[in-house]
Amino acid sequence: MEDALKRLDKLTLEEARMAAAQNLKATHTVDERVKGVGHTVEAIGSKVANVDEQVARVDVRVAGVDSRMAGVENQVSAVNDRMATVNDRVAAVDDQVTSVNERVVTVDGRVKVVDNNLMQVIAGA
Repeated sequence: MEDALKRLDKLTLEEARMAAAQNLKATHTVDERVKGVGHTVEAIGSKVANVDEQVARVDVRVAGVDSRMAGVENQVSAVNDRMATVNDRVAAVDDQVTSVNERVVTVDGRVKVVDNNLMQVIAGA
């Protein structure tokens, strides 16, 4: 009976050691997986940092474009002001051309009267 109890104790102790070994093995596996996840998280963090840097560079470029656009808007405004001045000048020239045209019509009418009178003088001579 004592031998049986000793064997039972020995078997229980061996089972406990096996369970501890399995527990240690499972813990080691989980630890390795956690380390793998940690490495993956670090890699993702690096990629996110790179994206942040790229976004910052894009922000700087966009700010530069905004500044250029403000300059272009100022230039367009200046061109619009010049065009308004040109339009006013063209209107003034148009008024002058109309006035000259009216004078030409008057002179043309007088030339026709003189031409008719000259034809009558030539015909009567």
